[in-house]
Amino acid sequence: MKNDNNQLIKKTAHIAPDSNMSHIYANMNDRHLYLNDDDSYIYGDAEATTQDTIETMTVYDPDSERYEDIDSSSKDEVVNCYAYSRKTGENLDKIALTDVSRALSNNGQFIWLGLYDPSLETMVKVKDAFDLHELAIEDAFADHQRAKVENYDNDMVFVVLRTAKLEDNVIRYGTTAIFMGKNYLITIRNGPSNSYAPVREHCHRRPEKLRMGPIFVLHAILDFIVDNYMPITDRLGRYLREQERYVFTYEFDKGTLKNLYQLKSQLVHMRAIILPVQDICSFFINHKKSEIVSGFSQAAKPYFRDVNDHLLHSLDAINGLNEMLSVVMNTYMAMVNMGQNEVVRKLAAWAGILAVPTAIAGIYGMNFDFMPELHWKYAYFVIMIIIIALCSFLYYNFKRLKWL
Repeated sequence: MKNDNNQLIKKTAHIAPDSNMSHIYANMNDRHLYLNDDDSYIYGDAEATTQDTIETMTVYDPDSERYEDIDSSSKDEVVNCYAYSRKTGENLDKIALTDVSRALSNNGQFIWLGLYDPSLETMVKVKDAFDLHELAIEDAFADHQRAKVENYDNDMVFVVLRTAKLEDNVIRYGTTAIFMGKNYLITIRNGPSNSYAPVREHCHRRPEKLRMGPIFVLHAILDFIVDNYMPITDRLGRYLREQERYVFTYEFDKGTLKNLYQLKSQLVHMRAIILPVQDICSFFINHKKSEIVSGFSQAAKPYFRDVNDHLLHSLDAINGLNEMLSVVMNTYMAMVNMGQNEVVRKLAAWAGILAVPTAIAGIYGMNFDFMPELHWKYAYFVIMIIIIALCSFLYYNFKRLKWL
């Protein structure tokens, strides 16, 4: 898997319900899909420092309002695979993927498996070990997947979330697929996203919360992803304030209008990413017993309401920026029109001043033999004095009216 500044390379496959997973992997192992249009730029922020770039990388702490991530993700596909006690919530041991089936048979514990950009071969092993649904596996590999939540016969809940991460002044979007059963939770990160190591450390420090089971881990990951939206909206807000200094000018700058339009498109894109997460929060807050796996702790509902509050905060910020951006764009165009009107007034004023000598010169330029003062010795000087006096009078009045 390679990821450069221009292309995000992801392995993908269409998996039909009756497909042979091993056969698909043999045929698709070397196929790649190049994605070129999944990035969104923060325009005009060329002077951003390294510290600015990592501000959306967070250390998970639900008690704080802003976070900072200092953790880097593992290069291995299997980032973590832990077993936890349902009775105490303690971390029992780190287990191998091959030992998952045996651990799942123990009802006194649950497993948290974390994967990052897994190959299809690894997913075959995971599917066989956890008996996952083929359609959910297909959605986990789908590109540009919309955030959603689905349940499968009260045995598994499948959640897809879109992640956002700031990398070198570029907002890149990734996907996290989550499989939750009665005694397991699987996270599959594809594309850009922050490491979930801070979430894992946060959960390990709170074993009393882990007694709720996989649902608490799912809440922690959802909360982590949602909390990473806000720093990006803050960055966009600061960029909008930077652009405001170019708004109150009478000179039209095509680059400024382009930057405002591109920022508008970013806000529309990010709102489309965030909005479906509301349905996920609503599902866990207002679900029916028949819609979720057995063993769902009712004590987890307030945690999802808290995530929904954070999400609404981000949506309010985006909606506010969107409205402010519309006002800024309208103001900018109004200022440009005012500048153009001022130019028109100046041209009209000078045209009125120049109309006086033009009219007088036009009259005395006619080829008549008998015209007043035509042969008078001082006629030229008198006419010039009259022209200068009238032009000075007009100039004074236009200046007083601020047309010049």
